[in-house]
Amino acid sequence: MAARIDHLVTSGTFSLDGGTWDVDNNVWIVGDDIEAIVLDAAHDADAIHEALDGRTLRAIICTHAHNDHIDAAPALANRTGAMIHLHPDDLPLWKQTHPDRAPDESLADGQVLTIGGVDLTVLHTPGHAPGAVCLYAPELGEHGTVFTGDTLFQGGPGATGRSFSDFPTIVDSIRERLLTLPPRTEVRTGHGDGTTIGAEAPHLDEWIKRGH
Repeated sequence: MAARIDHLVTSGTFSLDGGTWDVDNNVWIVGDDIEAIVLDAAHDADAIHEALDGRTLRAIICTHAHNDHIDAAPALANRTGAMIHLHPDDLPLWKQTHPDRAPDESLADGQVLTIGGVDLTVLHTPGHAPGAVCLYAPELGEHGTVFTGDTLFQGGPGATGRSFSDFPTIVDSIRERLLTLPPRTEVRTGHGDGTTIGAEAPHLDEWIKRGH
């Protein structure tokens, strides 16, 4: 029984530093017909639960703790019994959204999560947020997959103009942790369309000159 990737888009708001914006988020579900994990429980616990289609939810993985990526995590956890996993460096952001409900487990760089017979390796990629992580699964998809949250998008790095973010740090994370992956690796992002490592790698110097 092969593992697969399911995708849904949920809509809500992102709030930070006194501003609020309407956003559409990518929610990724990885697993087989029996069990799955959710990457970023955004906005709509009911829709995510429906997309699980009866599978056992083993974990809710947060790529970072901006509210639009974690707002539905406690409701989904309560409904399924799944543990919420977050890198500890993002706890200050988490507490802004869920002050009375802590994550259940800590993510660590190099940690391997296994679901449906497939391994996903945690890559700590700070910059967009201090505890931002990506998940690399070389066996998923035709040429491997990396789930990048808001660290890397089609066309460049995630935003770094708000609290808890830093542009040089995100550039270092992308250069050292992501652009070293095989060029044909599929990049599945937290918002918008995907890309590949090879499509983004040539533009690193351009991003640095442009700043963010």
